[in-house]
Parts: sequence; structure tokens; C-alpha cells
Amino acid sequence: MPENPLTDPPLADAHAFQVDLRGLVDLLSHHLYSSPRIYVRELLQNAVDAVTARLGTDPAAPTGIRLVADGASVRIEDPGIGLTEADVHRFLATIGRSSKRDDLAGARREFLGQFGIGLLACFTVADTIRVTTRSAAAPDAPPVEWLATSDGRYTIRALDPAARPEPGTTVELTPRPGAERWFAPDRVAALARDYGALLPYQVVVETPDGAVRTTDSPPVWDRDHVSPAARRLALFDYGERALGFTALDVIELNVPLAGVRGVAYVLPSAANPAEAGRHRVHLKGMLLSDATTGLLPEWAFFVRCIIDTDTLRPTASREGLYEDETLSAVREALGVRIRDWLTDLAAQDPTRLATFLSVHALGVKAMARHDRELLRIMLPFLDFETTDGRVPLTEFARNHPSIHLARTVDEFRQVAPIAAAQGIGVVNGGYTYDADLVEQLPQVIPGTVVGELGADVVTAHLDLVDPAEELALAGFLAAARATLDPLDCDVVLRAFAPVSVPALHLDNREARYERTRAETEAAADELWAEILGALKSSAPRAQLVLNHHSPVVRRLSGITDRTLLNTAVEALYGQALLMTHRPLRPSDTALLNRAFGDLLAWASLAARAGDEV
Repeated sequence: MPENPLTDPPLADAHAFQVDLRGLVDLLSHHLYSSPRIYVRELLQNAVDAVTARLGTDPAAPTGIRLVADGASVRIEDPGIGLTEADVHRFLATIGRSSKRDDLAGARREFLGQFGIGLLACFTVADTIRVTTRSAAAPDAPPVEWLATSDGRYTIRALDPAARPEPGTTVELTPRPGAERWFAPDRVAALARDYGALLPYQVVVETPDGAVRTTDSPPVWDRDHVSPAARRLALFDYGERALGFTALDVIELNVPLAGVRGVAYVLPSAANPAEAGRHRVHLKGMLLSDATTGLLPEWAFFVRCIIDTDTLRPTASREGLYEDETLSAVREALGVRIRDWLTDLAAQDPTRLATFLSVHALGVKAMARHDRELLRIMLPFLDFETTDGRVPLTEFARNHPSIHLARTVDEFRQVAPIAAAQGIGVVNGGYTYDADLVEQLPQVIPGTVVGELGADVVTAHLDLVDPAEELALAGFLAAARATLDPLDCDVVLRAFAPVSVPALHLDNREARYERTRAETEAAADELWAEILGALKSSAPRAQLVLNHHSPVVRRLSGITDRTLLNTAVEALYGQALLMTHRPLRPSDTALLNRAFGDLLAWASLAARAGDEV
């Protein structure tokens, strides 16, 4: 096969990479790892992997790991597989090579470390690293000492067999200047407890204050308990200690096919759907991170998990999870488990479900958008704001087979009192996820009709006024229309309840869009005015619906002074706008101020005239 000048350069032109260890350590400490604290995890990880490797050939081998912190140094001892001098050259002095990857690929799932970085991460806090080791695989080989410094130099020497009679490895670190705080005994013990609590082998930390066991395995979810109630209590207690809050409920996450065991803890207060859940994830007992994201579907923002897994793949820093097909499958499986828990609550424990929904209804609605079966199950328990009050959609649909959807809170508030009095079924879809769920209602409850709420829907349900009576008010209506025409508002006369509402302001999104467009066009330069003019809509304008039953409207219709009538109509228009609960435009605010100011002036004049008489 001919040489490829790009992939097969002549050997004479080949060069070896030069590695600046200081620069590499700086890269690790500032960009790969979130904190120097991970050095304790790396020490534990190497020790656990060494013990696991030895157990593969000698099931009766010891497994206890000892970590000693005296303030001046940190030392970890393990009875693991150990290394020969050749192994030390290959694995400790060669960056990027891993004994787990090169020699133990078949058993790779049993090991925590997979990236060949090894002890290099310890240089984030250490000035020197001393490793003394003896191989269990080659018992005749002498012990070896490997001493490395942070400037990139190392030495290797063989030791007298008596210096280390038993197989295993001891790693001792001395601190870099400025990193002494990471060697404080209490801090080392706390980090060992945090990272290694669920490790399968006993880890004992010795400090000047004494020795303490930091491992607490098997995990609480894998232990036997005297009763289901005792198990549940133990899970609650463990979650409170690990996560710092008392959960509203617990969901066991036993998913063997996904290689996951653990617990999901339901938050005791409402969570923000926009914030990704942060979970405590262990890989084969070793803590990866207590702020892992992406473990659950986005809709499951109301739980925090503590899990142990042997299937998920960590990132290079081993502080997060690698996004791949396996993680996607695990995420889906955990989502199914949480959904099944909700389904079981609905069927067996409505009281607990009601407690949960009082805090996390939003999360359930988020789930139900994508799961029709869950929506069907949960609908009787989810309350929506409607013209009948806060009721489940199932109950509302029984009373209103034809449902009108208000897209915004403002639209709903605008028509709710009148729609309720007229028997019109309107649901407020202005809250997160509500509109999506209402639109799916016909698929869940056959025969239900859902339509968009518009001004014409409301006016169509209001009673028409007798033609003769409307004709008698033609002059008043014409004056009112002329007054409000500059405001892009029509005037219609209807009869409706309650009589305490003299006028109703109705519009829709199209009308509001056209009004905003016209205002922008008026304030724009010539070019933008031309562009906005091309976007002019023929949508219907807003309406001021006058209530023929209202005594206020009847009194207004008797005003003969045109100036006073205009002012009164503007005031009525302003009052109707306030009833919509929408923010007022500057022009609307100016109109209200002017109208009420003029009315006060008229009242003052009338009062003075009365005094003079």
C-alpha cells in the first residue's frame, strides 16, 4: 500500500509531543475540574479500582482502605492489585494511559476510572506525590517507589522486599504552597465521607482526633427493613441528611434494566420549571456530583434524586453524565417510574395526591401535556380557573359541553363576570400549560368542543334589545360612537346581567395587535410607517357593550348637553377598561384623567348653580 503523505509521514520527520506538566495541571484545575476538592475522589477511586482488580483474581483478598490526614500530608493505603516497576513506567509516568483500559478492558464496567488521567489530578493541590507499591500479580517482584514533583520530574527506585511485605499501594501527598487548606484533617474527612459514603469497601479516615469510618454501604434503599413503614421512614431520614430538606414524598427508583437504584425526593415547595433539577449521582458507589443535570425529563422538575448507577458514562472530569443513548434511555425509564407513582397515587391514595398537587400541580400539568393517558387519569384532580370557579376540567366539561378558551389572563378577566352570568363556559388558559391541556380535552372527553374565545362569542350570548327601544336611543348611540371612534372602539347596545355593570369592554388579540400597530405607525419615521401601513389588519375593532338594563346607561341616554355626554361616555369607557385588569396605555390614562376631571368640573358648576338658586 503506498504511503499517504498526510497520514503516513516519513519516520525521519516524526516528532514526539512535549508535555508541560505545570501547564497541564493548570488546565485541569481551572478548566476540567470544578474544584481542587476532587483530589480526594481521585485517591479513593484509584484505591477502589486496585482492590476491585485484586478481588478479580483473589476473592479472599482484603478490601479495607485507610486514609490518613495529619495536616502536613494526606496518605491513602489500599490492599489492591499493586504495580511492578514496569507497570509504574507504563501507567504512572505516561499521561493518557490507563491500566483499566489497556489491561482490563473486559472488566471495565467494574472500575470507576476510565480516562487514564490517574494521579495527575492530585497535582492540583500537591507539590509531591509519593507512591510505594507491590504487585499482587507478580509476588516475586520487589516493591517500587515512584516520587513525582509538580514541575514534571519523577524518580523510580526498587525497595527492599521488607519495606513492603504485602501487596498493595500507598500514595502520599504533600501540599503545594497555598493549597494547605485542602489538607486540613476535618476537610479531608468530610470530602472522603461525601465522595465515598456508598463505596462497596470500608474506608476509614484517621485524623489527630481519631479514626472514623466514612462508608455507609449498602445504600439505604438496598437494606432490609422490618416493615414498609420503617423502610419509608429510613428513606425520608436519609434524604433529609443528604439533600438538606424534608421531602413531601419519596419515589423509589429501582430500574434494574437501566442499571439504576435510588430514590427521588419530592420537593416540599414549588419549583421553577425553567430551572434544571440537580441530582446526587453515584457511579458504582462513588459520588460523581451532587448537582448533576439531565438525569430526568425536563417536566420532572419537582423531584431531586439520589441514585447509584453502573450503566451511565461519566464525563472526562467525572463530575457529570455524558449525553448518549444510554442516558436518554435511563432518563425515559426514570420518567416512566415517576409517572407510575402518580398514577398509583390517583388510584390508591387521593389524600396524598391532593397534598402533592397543592404544591406541584404545575409539574403534573407539564407531564400531562405529553402523555394522554396520564392526562386522562389526572384530570379529575387538576383545578383550572373557569367561569364556574376553580374546578377540575372533567366537572366543567359536564356542565359546559362547549368550552371557550381565553388565551390570556387579561382576556379571561375581561369577560369572566359577564360570561358567568350568561352561562358561557370559559377557561382561563393564560397560566403555564393550561391552554395546551384544554385543547386536548376533546381527545380525552369525547363530545367536548373547545373553541377560541372572541368578542363575538360574548356578544352573541347577550340579549338583543327591542328594536323600538334601540331606535329611541339612536341619537345617544350615535354620539357615543362618534366619541369613541378615534379610539378604534365601536359601541353596541345589549341587555345582560348583572345590572351593576353598565358597560363591558371587549376586544381580542387581533384588535389589540391592530391598535398597537397603528400607534407604532403614528410614531414611526416615513420608512417604518410605510412598512407598518402594509401590515394593516382588517380585524374587527374593540367594542364597548352598553348594558340596557343598567340605570347608569339609562341616565346617560337622557343627557342633552353634547359636551357633557361625550365626557360621560369617555368616563364609562375608562371604567370598562379598568374592569379588564389590563395595563392602560398612556392615551387611555390621559382619557380617564381628562374625563373624570371634566365630570368633577361639571359637578362643581352644578353645585354652585344650585347654591345660587
